[in-house]
Amino acid sequence: MAPTPALRPARTTAAVATLAACALTLTACGSSDTPSGAEGGRTTEVTDATGTAVSVPAVPKRVVALSEMDLDSALTLGVEPVGLTAGRGQKGAPAYLAGKAEGIPVVGAVTGPDIEKVVQAKPDVILAGQLADKQVLKQLRTIAPTVVTIGADKSWRTSLELTGKALGRTNRAETFLDGYDGKVAALKKDLGSRAGASVSVARYSAKGTAVMQQGVFIGDVLNDLGFKRPGIQAQPGKGHSTPLSEENLKEIDADWLFIGTLDPGSSESSLLKELIGKPAYRQLDAVRDKHATVIDGSKWTSLGGPQAAVSVLDDIRKAMVK
Repeated sequence: MAPTPALRPARTTAAVATLAACALTLTACGSSDTPSGAEGGRTTEVTDATGTAVSVPAVPKRVVALSEMDLDSALTLGVEPVGLTAGRGQKGAPAYLAGKAEGIPVVGAVTGPDIEKVVQAKPDVILAGQLADKQVLKQLRTIAPTVVTIGADKSWRTSLELTGKALGRTNRAETFLDGYDGKVAALKKDLGSRAGASVSVARYSAKGTAVMQQGVFIGDVLNDLGFKRPGIQAQPGKGHSTPLSEENLKEIDADWLFIGTLDPGSSESSLLKELIGKPAYRQLDAVRDKHATVIDGSKWTSLGGPQAAVSVLDDIRKAMVK
């Protein structure tokens, strides 16, 4: 299925008229019983990840989440968005959030939002993830207060804290982070001698293998646990992941290997069987020692978020704690 178009160059007269109406009065884009001002017009000001001051409703009622991380954060804070962005390689919400996000309309893809669909969602707050396109941001801000929630470091923790402020759920964000830190400490203790192991994380698809370096979600979680990252994984990457040829698979040679896939039809056993059939994989220590595990790429090797982080801890516990 082709991704939802990021921004259509030409729109119908009706769509443009609707967008203009939203620019003139946000109440036209709010729900009938809770206008955009929320709670009698009370607002609060937050400084988003770009340093922009944004006035948002004190208690938002209709939230649109324009990234996987925004959806994860909103659901973690007890807020069900009225619109979401499809996850990387997904038709809807990331697989690990699909059950909790069932029925929420898709208003964009990883390539960007569909402005018409955002208008139709009638938001009173838009969580814009790491969106950097100034033209698109300008259009979004004519619809509803728009908060860029993800900074250059792509930290899910910082993003959750900012989202908590934007949604009036600061205490919930702090409580979640305290709980996460407790789970990290407990897992490190239970890992024992394996707490200092080297761990590799790769993505696998029809295009081949790509390795996850520093500066992305999974790198932060593994760093929290104190794991060593072999080869180029100890360095920042230039993009989301770095493709590897089979001749360079030594870059993912480690004590433990986690391989992410976005293919919902690929079972752990079938993918491992396929990879073990490749000479380059058979030579890896983790494969020989049966320390290779196939995991859900929608949480491990995508943008991530708070629930993804806790779920990763659970996956590591299942694979490495004996």
